[in-house]
Amino acid sequence: MAPPPPPLNLKQSSSSAAQTLTATTGQDARLLVRETLRISAGLASAPPDVSPSSLPSVAGHRQTNRKLGLVEDEFIASSLRLICCEELDGRRWQYVAESDPSGLSFKKGSFRALSLQTPQLPLDGLVAFVRSYVVPEGFPDSVTPSYVPYMTWRALKHFFGGAMGVFTTQTLLNSVGVSRNRATPGAIAINWILKDGAGRVGKMLFARQGKKFDYDLKQMRFAGDLLMELGAGVELATATVPHLFLPLACAANVAKNIAAVTSTSTRTPIYKAFAKGENIGDVTAKGECVGNIADLLGTGMSILISKRNPSLVTTFALLSCGYVLSSYQEVKSVVLHTLNRARFTVAVESFLKTGRVPSLKEGNKNENIFSFPWLKESHVVLGPRFKDAFQDPGEYLAVEPFFEREKYIVTYNPSKDQVYALLKDQAKPDDILKAAFHAHVLSHFILSSYGGRRSASQKRKDGHSNTVPTTAVDLEAQIAESCRIVSASYVLFKHKTAEQGWTMSESLLNPGRARIC
Repeated sequence: MAPPPPPLNLKQSSSSAAQTLTATTGQDARLLVRETLRISAGLASAPPDVSPSSLPSVAGHRQTNRKLGLVEDEFIASSLRLICCEELDGRRWQYVAESDPSGLSFKKGSFRALSLQTPQLPLDGLVAFVRSYVVPEGFPDSVTPSYVPYMTWRALKHFFGGAMGVFTTQTLLNSVGVSRNRATPGAIAINWILKDGAGRVGKMLFARQGKKFDYDLKQMRFAGDLLMELGAGVELATATVPHLFLPLACAANVAKNIAAVTSTSTRTPIYKAFAKGENIGDVTAKGECVGNIADLLGTGMSILISKRNPSLVTTFALLSCGYVLSSYQEVKSVVLHTLNRARFTVAVESFLKTGRVPSLKEGNKNENIFSFPWLKESHVVLGPRFKDAFQDPGEYLAVEPFFEREKYIVTYNPSKDQVYALLKDQAKPDDILKAAFHAHVLSHFILSSYGGRRSASQKRKDGHSNTVPTTAVDLEAQIAESCRIVSASYVLFKHKTAEQGWTMSESLLNPGRARIC
């Protein structure tokens, strides 16, 4: 029997590699990686010994490597062993250790991490530092695409707001008499305290708006920003009539505190729309940080400008235009998934005209921001009082048979030029949604049939009050046609809204509390 071939001399190769790597211990990590790759390439180019007797030896050595926790074979002829790889924020590292001559353990202090990329430039480090304060972790995958435009316009709005704050504060101090010593310190303190107290009272009173902050949050946010600018304008007006400082300052502070309530109440739903995971806290914190940074920058710029004593009127006009424009674009950039009254109207109108429901982005873009919830100009009223919907009992008795199987009644009042959807006491959430859809269908049918919407007072002035269905026969025909359309398309409308990602809820449509029996 022939003697077995000598085992593969790995120990000699390991000693040679160890000597080579020891010389590079004090050098940069990149040289260490380069040497390791050179050794690996040399091993790969060497002719392998594939004799059957040599395979058990190699397999045994690899089994020893596995016992040491090794995960790669590229360092098999070297004393340097790859333990594992790591990735963090797009950067990668290799953890390696140097084995002792026996190959059964590691040398003490030989465990190290090798970076697989070039060191960061100082500018890259600064950018990474700033990003950690202004964007959520995992950006951009952790937020929706609308986050960036919203934060851009939000930063601009706070920049103009911070700049305006310098001029308003300076004007208030001049008016109260601090800079010109027109009043005693005690009187000044009392006036200032009364001004702040009036603002807190206004904040408490405005909190009764309740759910309007939820279903019309864009409109409320924009209205709050308009009130903020109105308050700033009133504060600047104290410079012309300093003897009216207290009433003007109180009124301005009430407006600004109401705006603060609006901003605080609508903040969380907006940030929630941007968060893709359970990171609403991170998104909120970074959003507020962006606002504070922009506010500080605006304040600094305004301090420099104020030293030149610019015209208050010109300065207020420019800063207000920038603030209002930024606020409008800020709320327009928010993409919400829920259908409130304004977005529901957009969705139904698009469905009736084109047969399709707009996407989330398209529906939010076409939403009317100026349809403030306290205005009564809506053409569709959901859940009204009976006396507002019908002028006499005959009208009710004429349309009631069309809705015997429904939990609502839809009608049109030509004297008020409004469509009313009355809810029965058994109406469930889906019945309320269907009533709202039916009311919009009837409104669309009437407006498209009679050349567009015109107020009742304008029709009477022009002498064209007969252009709307004022007779019972005309009204019955319109309602019968709307019932046919609703029965054929309401289920399809719900299906298409769900396909586009919309969420419908009867509470977001703000129905009235009146119910008929």
